[in-house]
Amino acid sequence: MAEAQKADDRERASEPGVSGLDRFFRISERGSTLPREIRGGFATFFTMAYILVLNPIILGSAKDKFGHQLDSVQLTTATALVAAVMTIIMGVAGNLPLALAAGLGLNAVVAFQIAPLMSWDDAMGLIVLEGLLICVLVVTGLREAVMHAIPQPLKQAISVGIGLFIAFIGFVDAGFVSRIPDAANTTVPVQLGGTGTLGGWPILVFCLGVLLTIALLARKVKGAILISIVTMTVVAMIIDSLADVKSWGLTTPAWPDKVVDTPDFGLLGHFSLFGAFGETTAITVVLLIFTLILSDFFDTMGTVVGVSAEAGLLDEEGRVPHLGRVLLIDGAAAAAGGAASASSATSYIESAAGVGEGARTGFANLVTGGLFALALLFTPLLTIVPLQAAAPALVAVGFLMMTQVKNIEWDRYEIAIPAFLTIAVMPFTYSITNGIGAGFVAYVLIKIVLGRAKEIHWLLWGTSALFLVYFAIDPIEQILGVR
Repeated sequence: MAEAQKADDRERASEPGVSGLDRFFRISERGSTLPREIRGGFATFFTMAYILVLNPIILGSAKDKFGHQLDSVQLTTATALVAAVMTIIMGVAGNLPLALAAGLGLNAVVAFQIAPLMSWDDAMGLIVLEGLLICVLVVTGLREAVMHAIPQPLKQAISVGIGLFIAFIGFVDAGFVSRIPDAANTTVPVQLGGTGTLGGWPILVFCLGVLLTIALLARKVKGAILISIVTMTVVAMIIDSLADVKSWGLTTPAWPDKVVDTPDFGLLGHFSLFGAFGETTAITVVLLIFTLILSDFFDTMGTVVGVSAEAGLLDEEGRVPHLGRVLLIDGAAAAAGGAASASSATSYIESAAGVGEGARTGFANLVTGGLFALALLFTPLLTIVPLQAAAPALVAVGFLMMTQVKNIEWDRYEIAIPAFLTIAVMPFTYSITNGIGAGFVAYVLIKIVLGRAKEIHWLLWGTSALFLVYFAIDPIEQILGVR
């Protein structure tokens, strides 16, 4: 974020009649205002509301070992409920503008890797176990210690990498960038639009949204991101009513046939904590839990650091306020997601959209969580925002987070190379965890070859070793005869 914007964000202001809220959430102390927090909460919700559609599609399209499928209506209810409850808890107890919902990537692992080996109840039981084990790591102080052991330049690189990653997500979600099918025998993995050129009304909405967002940001207009999302949603609805649009993707910007839908809580509590051990080998179960923990652990770490850094909440040593509490809530969210059959819930990097809108406290989470709670009844109404209208916010936030690259000492190779790998691997592999792992391993290796192994924190030794196992999981499984 530009220095002028940061200075503006630190202006003290308090709203009449909200002194109690102000003191509890430290709104003025963090240089924010109630309107900013509200705008930030809305922006975060609109940029991650797609999970209400996407999570049921991913989980509902898969079958377990016995051929059973999960009901999409029940999945939508479970997804909204977990997101609402855990986001509000994070806001009240963690006081960070960090929303939580079912984790993308993790839900795919559950649907297509775990469920085929066991029943859905057993698969969700593994998610509960994963969340409980993460909570144990937090209570013992290990998870927080790992985050404190990371050198400050690598934390900055994580923020920058997430900025590029989240911008890439925006381009892909909008269809501005698409994957070239392997059958095409091309030499590049992605292309402009769906055919190498831009075409269609949805792409136009996205492009206009990006132009509008950057124009508003350049003019330092308050509410720039939220204004863009709302404006382009209205434009998309007008276009959809007048033009022949083949597809908007997951969400069509049209007024729904019904505004209210009845929630179905039928999936809540359907999990078996240790049932997986009776369906497959113990080694397989352990490796599956290990993969889930490692992905959740470091995805959350990167997200918490990145969002907190962008909000200007890190202290002089690069530490996140109330970190232990925040990590404990995140671990509990994973377990809650499994208990509700919504897959593991985790912190969302899209929260950076709310930060870009001005959110600095957990009060923004009350807004975001409240909207997810409303979605239990008003899902048809609250999911009319197409990805093409929300994605420009991710591109803009990617820029804001990218500005932190100036703080990295690029002339020091022992820092610059791990930082570069962290930044590059995240968007190139579509994974925060992979980027952090590449940076850790490179940092440890360079310190060793320079004869400065004593400077490496013992926790970095351990996590780097775990990442080596993580990256080599396929040959390890073959050696152990898991496959």
